[in-house]
Amino acid sequence: MDRRWVQAYERGVPPALSYPRTSLQHFLAASADRFPSRAALLFYGRPMSYRELDRATNRFANALKGLGVRKGDRVAVMLPNIPQSVIAYYGALKLGAVVVQVNPLYVDREIEVQVGDAGARVIVALDLFYPRLESIHSKIGLETIILTSVRDYLPWYLRLVYPLKAMRDGTWVSVRKQPPVYDWPALLAASSDAPPDAAVGPDDLALLQYTGGTTGVPKGVMLRHGNLVANTLQCRHWMPSLRDGGEVFLGVIPFFHVYGMTACMNLAIATGGTIVLLPRFVTKDVLKAIASYRATIFMGVQAMYVAINNCQDVGRYDLSSIRICISGAGPLHVEVQERFEALTGGKVVEGFGLSEASPVTHVNPIFGARKKGTIGLPLPDTDAKVVDLETGRREMPIGQPGELVVKGPQVMAGYWRHPDETAAVLRDGWLYTGDVATMDAEGYFAIVDRRKDMIKTKGENVYPREVEEALYRHPKIKEAVVVGIPETFSGEFIKAYVVLKEGETATERDILDFCARELAKFKVPKTVEFRADLPKTLIGKVLRRVLLEEELNKRQVVASR
Repeated sequence: MDRRWVQAYERGVPPALSYPRTSLQHFLAASADRFPSRAALLFYGRPMSYRELDRATNRFANALKGLGVRKGDRVAVMLPNIPQSVIAYYGALKLGAVVVQVNPLYVDREIEVQVGDAGARVIVALDLFYPRLESIHSKIGLETIILTSVRDYLPWYLRLVYPLKAMRDGTWVSVRKQPPVYDWPALLAASSDAPPDAAVGPDDLALLQYTGGTTGVPKGVMLRHGNLVANTLQCRHWMPSLRDGGEVFLGVIPFFHVYGMTACMNLAIATGGTIVLLPRFVTKDVLKAIASYRATIFMGVQAMYVAINNCQDVGRYDLSSIRICISGAGPLHVEVQERFEALTGGKVVEGFGLSEASPVTHVNPIFGARKKGTIGLPLPDTDAKVVDLETGRREMPIGQPGELVVKGPQVMAGYWRHPDETAAVLRDGWLYTGDVATMDAEGYFAIVDRRKDMIKTKGENVYPREVEEALYRHPKIKEAVVVGIPETFSGEFIKAYVVLKEGETATERDILDFCARELAKFKVPKTVEFRADLPKTLIGKVLRRVLLEEELNKRQVVASR
């Protein structure tokens, strides 16, 4: 295969790697041996060393064993970025259990569907989430609920005031801990910190990572230990300047999302980095954390960089420690990239991945030849090509759009209990991503858009990213997204949803006239809606489908009058 992209690799990045025949938790054990006293986690100033983290994960693994969990059993983890999320993840893997990450924002029904489909026997969750679990656990065969509190690993002075603050905020929960409900601190205190004796190898299942995939139906992506080991090492070798035992990772990207799990948590643990844990993205908290702990690596999404760029007080914080940032889970617009780099002096590049690939497949060179507006180059040992949208078999010429397909050691084993959907996206070893892309003469790939998000208007295909790039060039626009709205005669029309920068004003005509100067006539939005914010996932990805549903619901209301 023509791997022309290898010639564009940053100096020091190898085209191929050697992967150890081991399980993912090997990285934690190795870092505990190499850097036992180094802080693995920092949670509101309280450190946990690699030695302490390794022993805590042993305790959790042995606690699960005492509760009857065996190799191959599914353990659900429903936690924000707190020490318990890292301990539960690696502890379950040490026992040979399969981790099922659950979004903490899920409502009862969503939890029931996902955890029930996975067949999880145990769930670890914050005590705050117990009301959502209480009514469903018996219906889905969930045998054990392990509850923990945010305060369990806070510094002593914050532990003292936490109950008062929680009561004032209305978030204090008191749950009686008796089977099937167990208390996290009590379980770990009664457990052994000796390494569990489970034999776990690279071919064993490590995760069921739920995703909409390419069809929109929630499915459990089956990721083996070997997939995760490979992708962690691919990410590490993409950054030849990364210093083992010397980096501070800003851990604000959610670890229950596959991007945060691999590119932040697993990469940091594998390289002996310190993770500064933040349970949620609050702009000033993030700025304080970067300045206070001298964070060097910040894996994020565009919405996070936008928020920092537009923070009025950003000049008060020293962000000069930032060296490497990767933006994932959606496009990185050029204006956002340039502004963030000017503020920090660091590099932020766009990457690409999907849950089905553990998730990273492409990244721009960090300090090498970057191409703005692209997702960069395939990682070592990753093949990629662009194929026709009709059959998926014909490779497209340079510069011509088609579906992006990838192959590599990070690609999933398949979808949990969905053989037909697996067969649809895994063909002859290639993973069909559902994304429309192009490849240039040097092997840089660009995502034109999600195949399902393409807008068909007046006989033309319009890719939302191109229109959004134009909107982001408007000096008054902070955020923007476009959606194809069905209509009778032209197929779909383009509607833009815009959030203005603080203190700015603009009219619909201002925005449309600007777009008319930047885009071909058929790509110009028909209407503009100004909003205070855009609907997003917890990771910061804009939810186009929510905006479309809002529009369709409005029509139903009007039609019923």
